[in-house]
Amino acid sequence: MRWILTLGCVAIAGMWDSASETAAAAGPDLCSVLAEELDYSIDQLVLPDGTRPYYLAYTVTDREMLSIRAALGALEEDDATQKRWLDVDVRVGDYAVDNTHKLRGGGGFDPAEFMAMFAGATELSLDDDPDAIRQSLWLATDKAFKAAARKYQRVLTDLKTKVEEEDKSGDFTRESPSVYSEPAVSLQLDRAAWADTLREVSQLAREYPLIYSSSVSLTAGAQNRSMVTSEGTRLQTGRKLFRVFVTAGTKAEDGMELSQTYIFNAAREDGLPTAEQIAEALRKVINQVLALRDAPLVEPYTGPAILMNRASGVFFHEIFGHRIEGHRQKDVEEGQTFAKKIGELVLPEFMSVRDDPTLARFGDEDLRGFYRFDDEGVPARNATLVERGVLQGFLLSRSPLEGFPQSTGHGRREPGRAVVARQGNLIVESSETVSFPRLRELLIEECRTQDKPYGLLFEDITGGFTGTRRRGTQTFKVLPVVVYRVYADGRPDELVRGVDIVGTPLTCFSKIIYAGDDPAVFNGTCGAESGNVPVSAISPSILVSQVEVEKRRREQDKPPILPPPIAQPSVVAP
Repeated sequence: MRWILTLGCVAIAGMWDSASETAAAAGPDLCSVLAEELDYSIDQLVLPDGTRPYYLAYTVTDREMLSIRAALGALEEDDATQKRWLDVDVRVGDYAVDNTHKLRGGGGFDPAEFMAMFAGATELSLDDDPDAIRQSLWLATDKAFKAAARKYQRVLTDLKTKVEEEDKSGDFTRESPSVYSEPAVSLQLDRAAWADTLREVSQLAREYPLIYSSSVSLTAGAQNRSMVTSEGTRLQTGRKLFRVFVTAGTKAEDGMELSQTYIFNAAREDGLPTAEQIAEALRKVINQVLALRDAPLVEPYTGPAILMNRASGVFFHEIFGHRIEGHRQKDVEEGQTFAKKIGELVLPEFMSVRDDPTLARFGDEDLRGFYRFDDEGVPARNATLVERGVLQGFLLSRSPLEGFPQSTGHGRREPGRAVVARQGNLIVESSETVSFPRLRELLIEECRTQDKPYGLLFEDITGGFTGTRRRGTQTFKVLPVVVYRVYADGRPDELVRGVDIVGTPLTCFSKIIYAGDDPAVFNGTCGAESGNVPVSAISPSILVSQVEVEKRRREQDKPPILPPPIAQPSVVAP
């Protein structure tokens, strides 16, 4: 599970305002074709032994993508594309036991299950040509149904030959069908103007010869989804996501690669930053990288630390959020950290955690984890996970757990993957807070109590990853990029580099002693079994009595031998 900062894209020229006109105008026709073909398939699909699907769903995802990137005043990328993807979900058996049931044994790895998880979506025509669409639906449905029938027979054998399962819940929840339609969306950007803006801003890096790499980029996406199911769900939804990336990197004299990124997130064109704001962010990133280049390396350390709000958000996403996803509580190959802890104290009594994908904004910021319906057609809803320190529930797709028979609307995936429970907008809240200046004072007091010369302040974290499988270490690592030593004797804070935060979740949660009054947003993209999905985390700053850091990997190559060309006057041939 990892936070990812980029979106891939690719190109059409001119004002980006017409690529979706066909899809937008013909959306209802597409839904009608999907519904007609689905009704035919659910009625007629049957094997000679009488096996037939009890559930069938078609999801078409229409994506427009635009990507523009410039460096040192020159355009490096200017691409756009539009594609449609079809996902076919077939279930054989019944709501209690079907083909999605987890197979046990074999070290937790099942080739057929792995192939189903990463089966990939079918590329669909962009034109709403009924015959072309029906042909794709026919072939994809036949393939998915046959694979589901084969898997179902293996499931039945597995249940007869393996020990009794601990979790007796079924394989699929019964949910009321959802019917909802909203207008199709399309990108409305002046592509040429944005290319000029990124060229102009990116050339600021020419003033800094010690910055070896830099770029300024825009990625924009408009996604329209059409979904129909045999239960009666009929959905048509659309959303846009925009990101402006500002990056700079260098190499320290000891070989360590150093980089910084600042990202503007928006859900509408009018939420994008101005050229002045992007330029200000680039200068800030460059100055931070240059400061890190001269910062001392930190040795392995255990002691008190503050994780500032955005860093704390990543911390909770990686360490808590992934372990609270429902499918991990049923899988015997998972660590199941919280599976048996409902009603128990798992966080300090002043802390609560929920996940609310229905929240589109927090303060002035758009949230990437917002959605109205999940990828199984279930309405998104606020899921209470921890209340005053006590574990209350899990994030659930339509795969139920004992005591939790309904989805919380958190079944998510990228096209081509199998749905599992995933985070949306993870929100950490505290009933007892202190101001950030007071939190810093408490850090110093804790250093003196533990007889530590300094504590650490993690201002920014770029991402992280966590192991949840039993065969692994079930530890976590988060990757801070801006870290300060806060000295107990009153010396000025000192910027340092070269450390990662490591540990185990239950130990770390028990060390949280104070929370700030400064909640802030980290927007990112999370990668897990069901692919890359946009997510957000909102958290206040937290003070922990003990954190462990270890040395980060360091490259051994020296910086470039010759000075960079931007540091030399241009030579013009006579």
